[in-house]
Amino acid sequence: MDRARTGVMGATLFLAHRVPYPPDRGDKIRGWHLLRHLAARGPVHLVTFADEPRDLHHGAVLGEVCASHHVAWRGKPQWRAGLEALASGQPVSLTAFADTGIAARVRELLARGGIDTIFVFSGQMAQYLPNRADARVVMDFCDVDSAKFASYAEIAGPPMGWVMAREARLLSAFEHDVATRVDASLFVSEAEAALFRAGGPAPRVSVVENGIDTAFFDPDAAFDRGAAVPGFTFTGQMDYAPNVEAACWFAGEVMPRLAARGIDLPFNIVGRAATKAVQALAGPHVCVTGEVADVRPWLAAARLVVAPLLTARGVQNKVLEAMAMARPIVASAVAAEGIEHRGTLSVAADADAFADRIAALLADRDAAEAQGRAARACVEDRYGWAARLAALDAILDRPHGKAMAA
Repeated sequence: MDRARTGVMGATLFLAHRVPYPPDRGDKIRGWHLLRHLAARGPVHLVTFADEPRDLHHGAVLGEVCASHHVAWRGKPQWRAGLEALASGQPVSLTAFADTGIAARVRELLARGGIDTIFVFSGQMAQYLPNRADARVVMDFCDVDSAKFASYAEIAGPPMGWVMAREARLLSAFEHDVATRVDASLFVSEAEAALFRAGGPAPRVSVVENGIDTAFFDPDAAFDRGAAVPGFTFTGQMDYAPNVEAACWFAGEVMPRLAARGIDLPFNIVGRAATKAVQALAGPHVCVTGEVADVRPWLAAARLVVAPLLTARGVQNKVLEAMAMARPIVASAVAAEGIEHRGTLSVAADADAFADRIAALLADRDAAEAQGRAARACVEDRYGWAARLAALDAILDRPHGKAMAA
């Protein structure tokens, strides 16, 4: 009997663009919880890339979760990926992740048989799907990546504007083609799902939201409070373009407005791999920490957490983490989008509004603390991982039978 057709999971092939451990950045957090959830249902074979040396050395942890794991080093230079994209007419997002070793491993695992589900985490890995598959195929796009490049194209001058527009156009066509050939396409929010539906063919689209580990991100948990500095705290991977843009904008636009009001708390930029542009912000009123072992002390110490993103897709884990830590938060509209925060975030449209919201919360400490407690209660009620992944279980439990089209 075909176990997949009865709703009972057999083996899963999990394709991920980055080793989903440790869960210390947005994509890894989602990937790690998905991987563990699938592993609880049946054997999982992980095929993934490492793009930093330490991610080549998590075999022991991955071995505890996965039936097998194959990790390939992603060392292709961007210039080479770009040339391959121009020569092939493909988006750079695909050629950057094209690897013969990964392709061979996928073919090998599928040839063995016993794979009931192929779970693809991020669009870059959809290129490894076979033309036809007897297995259920679940495509987790997370966000609409093509829309991100379209937004970059709008603000970039030549020649990068052309490059970004090309990427957006080609990647959108690829995303929608994939969506027509899989059993389910997942997005992290209804806003992202609606954006995808508006852009082209989008059958079988579902929403599986991000969650938060409320036991770990708990202001009452036992952790080393360390030497975290009270101030305005912004967390994230600091070589990620939207985070770099947000940090520079807040330092350049909001901090002077706060200084004009006599507010001199520091702006704490907390996260690894800070670019030169971020490092250059460091000074008397801006602290660039670099990588920290645990972000919770910095969240716990924050007078306010800020999420001043100008470009964002999907649900921001950094916002959920701050909510779970019961901190008052001032966020841009795009950073708050997709989060059912029930009024527990202060949303600001521009630099003046950011300064106004921050000043108001600093002036009323009781109101700020009440907002933080309400945010924590909202996360506990709405964003636990078990509750969020129930939607995935519903997808995995229904019978499948749609093979990939040739």
